[in-house]
Amino acid sequence: MTKWLQSGLRRDVCIVLAGESDLHGQQLKSRIAEHYDERIEPSTFYGALESLVDTGHVAVHEEGIHDAYALTDAGRSMVENQFEWMRDHLEA
Repeated sequence: MTKWLQSGLRRDVCIVLAGESDLHGQQLKSRIAEHYDERIEPSTFYGALESLVDTGHVAVHEEGIHDAYALTDAGRSMVENQFEWMRDHLEA
């Protein structure tokens, strides 16, 4: 199991980015917080995001004065594998 699977927050970041690329950190954080109807600590969120960048699942680039994040091919593959695993268990 890769490290990204050990964190629901990291999975959620990748899932949101699978549907919407080039989000600023705050946009991404807001979408996840809205889903759970709960505030996410910035240090926790940005630590998870940094970990995904470090492992190559998420790419970061400058967009104006903000950093924008997008899922890499490796990140998309992990999301698709996770989705397939979940579907197999839900259909069983």
